Amino acid sequence: MAKGDKKLGKIKGFSIQFLPYSEIRDLNSHERIRRILNIVLGNNILLIQGRLRSEEEARLIGDTMAMIGHVKDFKGIELAVIEGGGDMSILDRMRSSLIKALSKGDLGAITIIGPATIVKEIKRNPKKIELLLSK
Repeated sequence: MAKGDKKLGKIKGFSIQFLPYSEIRDLNSHERIRRILNIVLGNNILLIQGRLRSEEEARLIGDTMAMIGHVKDFKGIELAVIEGGGDMSILDRMRSSLIKALSKGDLGAITIIGPATIVKEIKRNPKKIELLLSK
């Protein structure tokens, strides 16, 4: 290793999985949360097209907190929602509302969920997402 090189720690195996909204659109809240937890418990960082409803997010967090201490090596999840939109005109807001109603979800967002053993922190900035991983 060269003098100026930093020694990098090795991250245990994980993968990033993309879940299109079309695959969870017709699931009820219980089935959505179960599907998400199964993916995250497999040491996967999950990118979901769209976002969960606020009650689903709350239930997901509650379920994961209940699992801490009962599931081996599970320390919870990190969750972040990235939304576009910013300053929209009235016409754009109406268009967005119509799309949400027709698709039964907010497709203008991306939800990131990862196990806390892998994802240390998710930082959101207007122009980038920083996913800080644990060693």
